[in-house]
Amino acid sequence: MSLIKKKNKDIRIIPLGGVGEIAKNMYIVEVDDEMFMLDAGLMFPEDEMLGVDVVIPDIQYVVENKHRLKGIFLTHGHEHAIGAASYVLEQVDAPVYGSRLTLALVKESVKARNVNKKIRYYVVNDESVMRFKGVNVTFFNTTHSIPDSLGVCLHTSYGAIVYTGEFKFDQSLHGQYAPDIKKMTEIGEEGVFALISDSAEAEKPGYNTPENVIERHMYDAFTKVKGRLIVSCYASNFVRIQQVLNIASRLNRKVSFLGRSLESSFNTARKMGYFDIPKDLLVPINEIENYPKNEVIIIATGMQGEPVEALNKMAQQKHNIMNIEEGDSVFLAITASASMEVIVGNTLNELVRAGAEIIPNNSKIHASSHGCMEELKMMINLMRPEYFIPVNGEFKMQIAHAKLANESGVDPEKIFLVEKGDVVNYDGKEMILNEKVNSGNVLIDGLGVGDVGNIVLRDRHLLAEDGIFIAVVTLDPRNRRIAAGPEIQSRGFVYVRESEELLHEAERKVKEIVDQGLQEKRIEWSEIKQNMRDQISKLLFENTKRRPMIIPVISEI
Repeated sequence: MSLIKKKNKDIRIIPLGGVGEIAKNMYIVEVDDEMFMLDAGLMFPEDEMLGVDVVIPDIQYVVENKHRLKGIFLTHGHEHAIGAASYVLEQVDAPVYGSRLTLALVKESVKARNVNKKIRYYVVNDESVMRFKGVNVTFFNTTHSIPDSLGVCLHTSYGAIVYTGEFKFDQSLHGQYAPDIKKMTEIGEEGVFALISDSAEAEKPGYNTPENVIERHMYDAFTKVKGRLIVSCYASNFVRIQQVLNIASRLNRKVSFLGRSLESSFNTARKMGYFDIPKDLLVPINEIENYPKNEVIIIATGMQGEPVEALNKMAQQKHNIMNIEEGDSVFLAITASASMEVIVGNTLNELVRAGAEIIPNNSKIHASSHGCMEELKMMINLMRPEYFIPVNGEFKMQIAHAKLANESGVDPEKIFLVEKGDVVNYDGKEMILNEKVNSGNVLIDGLGVGDVGNIVLRDRHLLAEDGIFIAVVTLDPRNRRIAAGPEIQSRGFVYVRESEELLHEAERKVKEIVDQGLQEKRIEWSEIKQNMRDQISKLLFENTKRRPMIIPVISEI
């Protein structure tokens, strides 16, 4: 039975996130006058985003066209795929489609943000067919480090537009983790117009190590541990957590979790039966001291760098729940990103200093959550797309994936390397990249959405690097004189006791500027403040080669 309902005209594919970065997945596909959103992910802030909690894609284009948005289709339950959904749903009304676990995690996120509106959720699986005016949407099972992961197919008259989500191929995983290679083959045989595919490990040769090999390695290493064992991993890596639970059960060790990020996702998945946990295996962290040290495993989890940060605090005896003791063994079941390598190295040093033994990772035995070169080529060969768009990767990864697609038979002229906001247009004859829509990052700090912009970040950098310098003056405008001050305060700029002469000079300069302003026919407060900023900045830079944030405060009596 054909899934194509009518002849389509125009197709537009627009990444709003997930390109030039391994996060923030959000791809808009427009077929004629219908719009579909594939994933709605967030990104955790980079080091220079001081004080920012999370980053989401700019969805101005979607909001402007929200009457055309037919649905939000989610591939899996990681924050990189669902984390922005609650923010999107505050601004648009659209049904949300995803697997059972994915939607349960989205509902938790929406609840946590207090989104007070009725949202339509539709649980889908690999047999679901969602019918729209000009497009039908189906799904296929993929393998990732979280169960119930799906790829999405939009069936058009030109062929299927396939979005893989984040995936790998691992024949050792089964059940809710198993890839449906048979269905992928069928989709390819029916004809794939465009493949939008995960590029995160496009530079890594070969195949991933099968997860059962990883579990055997961990089991062999853990059997040699005589004391307390601490395993550090990401809260989102359900495969790794289940493996530790399996091993703990075989070794007759109790398991405790340490990490706030795990509570919501783990408990949600556990209630729904996604974890196989033997009876009495889990113990609350505050009761772990009641068991002999050789009978426990602590899983330290969190998002992004949190597991490592927790270990660092434990090593320095600063953790509020549990600290490293002589004789502990630590296993890092995480892969450090480039930005985390320094903190991981420092943490390992601190752990050893605190008396812990580090269980080494076998460099030859590593399993990523994303497909390596041969797995990516396998997806391309199964789908045999006419057009190819590599996504979810830094630009160099997108380029590496484009080369793999070319090696796998895709015409290089039909491979599109896109950036955020690029519009790939197809008019029935040719695919061209010829326009751009509004795109970018929206920074979220606390409850504020988008109120932290480049200027605020610049100010935070200024404060972090050179500190703050405040000049306070009280004026008597009627008599045109200074009633009190100037009083100089600084924080994070110079040590006051050692810089008294500089501060006195700054006071004299402020007094001179204010006195001059008071002699004018009309007192211009803004002009006096600007002169204070300019001249004090010049004075301080000449003496210290630093540019603190200067805040003039003028009050009247």
